[in-house]
Amino acid sequence: MTKPMEVRNPRTGKFDYVIIPPPPRLLAQQCNRARRSQPRWLQLGVEGRITALQQWKQAIISKREQLTEALVNDTGRLSISVLEIDSFLASIDRWCGLAPELLQESAKNTSIPFIALQQTAVPYSLVGVISPWNFPLLLSMIDTIPALIAGCAVIVKPSEIAPRFVAPLLTALNTVPELREVLVFLEGGGETGAALIECLDLVCFTGSVSTGREVAQEAARLFIPAYLELGGKDPAIVLESANLELATSAILWGAVVNTGQSCLSIERIYVAESIFEDFYHKLVAKAHRLQLAYPTVEDGAIGPIIAERQAGIINDHILDAVEKGAVIHCGGKVEELGGGWWCRPTVLTQVNHSMKVMTEETFGPIMPVMPFPTVEEAIYLANDSIYGLSAAVFAGSEAEALTVARQLNAGAISINDAGLTAMMHEGEKNAFKFSGMGGSRMGASGLKRFLRKQAFLIKTNSNHDPWWFE
Repeated sequence: MTKPMEVRNPRTGKFDYVIIPPPPRLLAQQCNRARRSQPRWLQLGVEGRITALQQWKQAIISKREQLTEALVNDTGRLSISVLEIDSFLASIDRWCGLAPELLQESAKNTSIPFIALQQTAVPYSLVGVISPWNFPLLLSMIDTIPALIAGCAVIVKPSEIAPRFVAPLLTALNTVPELREVLVFLEGGGETGAALIECLDLVCFTGSVSTGREVAQEAARLFIPAYLELGGKDPAIVLESANLELATSAILWGAVVNTGQSCLSIERIYVAESIFEDFYHKLVAKAHRLQLAYPTVEDGAIGPIIAERQAGIINDHILDAVEKGAVIHCGGKVEELGGGWWCRPTVLTQVNHSMKVMTEETFGPIMPVMPFPTVEEAIYLANDSIYGLSAAVFAGSEAEALTVARQLNAGAISINDAGLTAMMHEGEKNAFKFSGMGGSRMGASGLKRFLRKQAFLIKTNSNHDPWWFE
């Protein structure tokens, strides 16, 4: 018998929600049911699957108020929760629009005149999605929607830290029988996720590097594909020619959106020596204007730290930096308010790569700013990391910025802006280094990675003898 798990409210600190992980036998039964239902889902054809997903979307819209409330309780923030729901609903429309063309079968001529080629693609039967707590709805669905449209059955295991959003999704899902049979949500912690992997044909995991490596090792043992989106320590490089008003505003947003609890957050900033003073003074002035979303969710832009463990990591990184000589210009501490943990936007200078805040993922609204003497030094510092998820470069011209960007070891690089990969989904990218592994979530590959290509090689002439003897 599995034990219930209590869930903490990040605004109040109270454990006010309970989930019950499925026992191993029930988990296996749910996976087997979804696998048995997958052929019927595939036989609906792409248009039938689109219809089912659009029906689910309409049912979710009718439950939007409940979904918003659940996300606010999961994360403690309102405006980002609204944006998260909007992005999720838009992703359904986007994939429904792209799928008919992406899933077309094709016939081709070949180099041998009497051998024809027909190409099709077969979906993986059962896909597992293990998602994190920072964007609980969006990151549980970012792989799920394209996998479903491709024809897969999907099992989603959200984070046990932010699971409340599942209930309104299930209420809406129960109105769409065809989809309900192939989309399953499992509540639970790491043990549930580990047991789930044993049942899958393909796993998608978003989370920490340490857990991602365990997922990769288990997937290798089972000989199934693993698509991993892991941590980031995204750098921003600000060249001497950059527009400082633009750069400071964009970097501030990129560093503190969702209270910095994002893998694409700007977590370290390198600025040309000649503009360093002007840059950090402007950044500090703008950071001071941002208020906490406390005591109500409408009061400001900076929400609470969602995971209690993360509060300790943020505090540790700040203390480590200060002990090694860093100077705090604003923010600078994790504080308890109303039972929740909060951190105001924090700007640090006199930082270096001996500090955790410059080398380890902080996942908070912390902005360490470091001057560089040459562009070569900036590129070296930006690449001096085990991570390679995304980055940003600011310069007076697109050409100058691109010259630097092309030398960075990162999958998505925003030019004269920050965090654009969260806004624009057409650009295919791979994570570099320990930031991930596997095909791109973006662009056409976001759907095609759930398919295995199949070729039919067809002899078309009337010769009854094997042609290769002639």
